[in-house]
Amino acid sequence: MEHIATPKVENVHLLDNINTRNSTVGTLYITTTHLIFVSPKEKEELWILHMHLNVVEKLPLTTSGTPIRIQCSNFRTATFLVHRDKDAQDIYTSLIHLSRPLQLEDLYCFQYRSKSDLPQHTGWTFFDLGAEFARQRVPSTSWVTCGLNTEYRICPTYPTQLLVPATVTSSLVVGSAKFRSKGRLPALTFYYSATGAALVRCSQPLSGLKGRSPEDEKFIGCIAEANPGGKFLYIVDTRPKINAMANRAGGKGYESEAFYPNTKFVFKGIENIHIMRESLSKLVETCELKTDTMELFLQGIEQSQWLKHGKAVLEASIFIAEALTSGTSVVVHCSDGWDRTSQTCAVAQLLIDPFYRTIQGYQALIEKDWLHFGHKFSDRCGFLAGDSREISPVFTQFIDATWQVMTQFPQAFQFNSKYLLAIHDHLYSCQYGTFIGNCQKERQELKLSEKTFSLWGFLTNSADEFVNPLYDHASKTEVLRPSVSPQNIRFWRGLYCRFEVGTHPREPVIDLLTLTQLHTASLEDHAKHLSKRVDGLRSLISTAKASGAVKKFLPSAVTGMAVKQDVDEVNDSELEKVEKRFVELKTALVEKCQSSKM
Repeated sequence: MEHIATPKVENVHLLDNINTRNSTVGTLYITTTHLIFVSPKEKEELWILHMHLNVVEKLPLTTSGTPIRIQCSNFRTATFLVHRDKDAQDIYTSLIHLSRPLQLEDLYCFQYRSKSDLPQHTGWTFFDLGAEFARQRVPSTSWVTCGLNTEYRICPTYPTQLLVPATVTSSLVVGSAKFRSKGRLPALTFYYSATGAALVRCSQPLSGLKGRSPEDEKFIGCIAEANPGGKFLYIVDTRPKINAMANRAGGKGYESEAFYPNTKFVFKGIENIHIMRESLSKLVETCELKTDTMELFLQGIEQSQWLKHGKAVLEASIFIAEALTSGTSVVVHCSDGWDRTSQTCAVAQLLIDPFYRTIQGYQALIEKDWLHFGHKFSDRCGFLAGDSREISPVFTQFIDATWQVMTQFPQAFQFNSKYLLAIHDHLYSCQYGTFIGNCQKERQELKLSEKTFSLWGFLTNSADEFVNPLYDHASKTEVLRPSVSPQNIRFWRGLYCRFEVGTHPREPVIDLLTLTQLHTASLEDHAKHLSKRVDGLRSLISTAKASGAVKKFLPSAVTGMAVKQDVDEVNDSELEKVEKRFVELKTALVEKCQSSKM
């Protein structure tokens, strides 16, 4: 409570994002975790997590009061008009402090207590890196487990369990790690058993203008030899060539084909974290334009270059996937191997392996290529007060890339877009400990699995909400080949503009299908229950008829009414009519369920 100078301000106006002349009057509350706006007259409540606050601005004083504008990481925007400038200053100061804690231990996940019966440990054991590699059929004769990174001795941002070529010696592992930025040596992330090709990830070499490493060169050679069916090895640098050349002048850089035989080197031109941050900022500005001019909106989308950058990520991922499916192993890196490398490796696997397109598999993909291989979530998402230049929407681009593929192959994914939105929202909410920290070493030191809840446990508990009704189980063997032509790269309104209140678009067809599917399942269950009751009543009537007790049983059992006529009036023909009616009712229930499925 130390940062909350004014916990309650009355007579605050929530301005309409489209027409600022329209507003809702209510009371603004600030708690330790949420900003809450309550309007009793409009029966409206708006709850915003402090951790979702991305930008907080105190705008110049007006004749009506002082506007406080907030912009959230889940793309919600809101402007509150506060009459007293002192109250506005208190609110602004409080939100600045509460939205950017100074220590990881101050994040929301350490305070959060679930209201459900879900045990705290649920979800933390869903993923096991060794089991995931075993599913890929490694270790094998070509790839073995390396124990040199136990206790994170070689690379603190890598997992402790690494897979390397069987012919690699300990000296080569150590030598390669010393020659790679941040010690992030080449390590297997995906083995495509159908062709024997391997996807290996690492960071840029510390080559400078003339530097070499015999150990690293031999290591890369061993990766090529581990795939007997491959004629050569691709080394994919996901950066623009000019960026890599600039790094070379600073003592880092990229591999030379002259020193790495049987390799082909390619650049893929994905821009750095700073350009991506500016791009998303321009996209958000475009989405907030208070104009109905189509020209300005489309111009803003184009100038942001957000779709262009997303296209570049997809193109690089498709190149990697096609190489692996054709039997060629690929080594991927960017600068430090935790941003663009994570994006392209993850999307490539999404295209190749149908398992990663399931609810459980997508979690495994994120765990492996983002969490275990050290994407810097705390820095890139700006969980703490610090250097804002480290913030970048790298993971948001991955979620967007997944959605782009989903739109082209709606039957290939077990999950729907709500699943992607839930992951993205809770990444920034810090409500769960899953994404806290920059690497696994940090997460273990924080004891997150003991002190916080797991996002995977929550999502699994709500799995019915995220199932795609169009999912075709027969697509499990399909390798996806999406089109990256400009007309197929779409603006995701459901993410970037989903909090618009000025327009009311039709409910997405996929949501209607989901509701229909749930309703059908409910009808089927009810039909089974009624059918069971009909069979039970028929059995009772038959038994009663055989024993001569039907005269006492039938009226109350069938109609629920007291016997008003003499029981002798019930004869066999009437009993047959009742039994026939039961059969007709049962048949009608079955037909109703079948037609509902159609």
